[in-house]
Amino acid sequence: MIKIFHVKDAEFNPTGRQGVYGGYQSWVNRAGRFRSLGDGQVDFPGIFSKMAQYDFPGWAVLEWECCLKHPEQGAAEGAPFIQRHIIEVTEKAFDDFADGGTDEAANRRMLGLN
Repeated sequence: MIKIFHVKDAEFNPTGRQGVYGGYQSWVNRAGRFRSLGDGQVDFPGIFSKMAQYDFPGWAVLEWECCLKHPEQGAAEGAPFIQRHIIEVTEKAFDDFADGGTDEAANRRMLGLN
């Protein structure tokens, strides 16, 4: 069972000369690099939807790494980013309103069938 969700963003923009880690390139020049939450290519709405679908009971924890953004800005943006993506799971189905029962007398009155 998953107990903690490690929230981290990244991007991968390979070229014909560079693969995942970019060899001896600086982090800024690598094809694969870590980014601040929301600045990379990770599908966070999809991930948080799956966590909600499977009733994930644990923590969503930020580990900030970014080759461009200052750490204080990344941390200040990261916590609210996670909070905005957490999905509060509903206790009932979206179509529960349809199971409200029927009032046959009221329906007959509305249809003029009295």
